[in-house]
Amino acid sequence: MILCPSCGFENLEGNDSCDQCQNSLTDLSIPQQRTAVAQGLVNDTIELLKPRKPLSVAPTDTVGEVLQKMVAEKIGCVMVVEGDEICGIFTEYDALMKVNTNAHSLANKPISSVMTAGPVTIEIDHKIAFALHRMHVGGYRHVPVLNKGKLVGVTSIRDILNYLAERIVVPA
Repeated sequence: MILCPSCGFENLEGNDSCDQCQNSLTDLSIPQQRTAVAQGLVNDTIELLKPRKPLSVAPTDTVGEVLQKMVAEKIGCVMVVEGDEICGIFTEYDALMKVNTNAHSLANKPISSVMTAGPVTIEIDHKIAFALHRMHVGGYRHVPVLNKGKLVGVTSIRDILNYLAERIVVPA
């Protein structure tokens, strides 16, 4: 059993997050890393990646409008937000797999009909290794970033690759 340092709840060995408070438990079961890059992944938080402010759309915005915004802004995803709550995400992958050749017939449908509902999120103070693990397991390239439950940004696998590229030293 692993005790959560935040709330004291007993979690099963291997849990990534506390079953009670959702705090990250990755630091508790990861052995010490040997390289500075690996150490940074388990110590540095998502905040260091400087998550970009996401483009938000309403669930009632049409597929056509959202696709046009994504192309105009040259971005790979939008957050579908109702009030202050994130209810979905629509990504390039969704456009390819759900819209695809039906773009014309779906153009006037609400984005909520093709979005990924209830997306997996991360908190800004989660470790980069935790985010990388979530992205790998879920097959995600983009993850909404929250600060105390409120949407503040989006991070991508490209952000993590840039983080790694800046830290890897190639011998001459």
